[in-house]
Amino acid sequence: MAEPVATYSICACDLEAGQWGVATQSKFLAVGSVVPWAAPHVGAIATQAYANPRYGPEGLELLRQGLPAAEVVERLTAADDGRAIRQLGVVDGDGRAATFTGEGCHAWAGGRAGEGYAAQGNILVSGATVDALAGMFEASRGRPLAERLLGCLDAAEAAGGDSRGRQSAALLVVERDGGYAGLSDTLVDLRVDDHAEPLVELRRIFGIHGTLFGSTPREEWLPLEGDLRREVAGLLARAGHPSLASWAGVENLEERVEGEEAIDPVVLARLRELV
Repeated sequence: MAEPVATYSICACDLEAGQWGVATQSKFLAVGSVVPWAAPHVGAIATQAYANPRYGPEGLELLRQGLPAAEVVERLTAADDGRAIRQLGVVDGDGRAATFTGEGCHAWAGGRAGEGYAAQGNILVSGATVDALAGMFEASRGRPLAERLLGCLDAAEAAGGDSRGRQSAALLVVERDGGYAGLSDTLVDLRVDDHAEPLVELRRIFGIHGTLFGSTPREEWLPLEGDLRREVAGLLARAGHPSLASWAGVENLEERVEGEEAIDPVVLARLRELV
């Protein structure tokens, strides 16, 4: 029998933002390669314990057919002879949620489902971990989904987490055309595969992701004129680049550059820092 994906996770959605996502941490190598699945306006799925990875793609297909979360859970588990050792969370395209824990999952194991989320965990210190996942999600309405999910992981860890310790973590958030260059549905897909403090590392790379691929409202950009234009030109010259676009392409900041008339404050700070 395969090693159990001893895990806690939350799958959730923000219907107003059109986002669905999954966050998870585990004492398991590369948990992000197994647990999280999501598609915009379809739903989000977390499969764990003695995980059945087919629950991900098969569950999303059932959701695409219009089945509600509870029926998807029922169909997936009913067709699986190993359901007693499985754990599953599903949120559908309308925000309905369901969670399943087989009777053979290692204690502590269980889940909670509420409006727009399903939280579950196994081999936990106690049920307080799942309560913390749910509680933090409910208490953080109004914040971006990715930030809410990271907060849920931190709260769960503080409440006890996985009884075996920690090794990996992952964050997946999808939004129609919300990813790179507006040509991808993957808004955030970050994984820490093997680390002594996976949540700390996940937050670190989430910060880098925000710098590179986030956006600043155009009205907050700074006009490139006068002293600021001269400063930027000097910094670019020192860096050996003929234009802001040229430098940004090397630094993977091209998504934050548009023309030469104004500059994103994040780009300016990064240029000053590096040069």
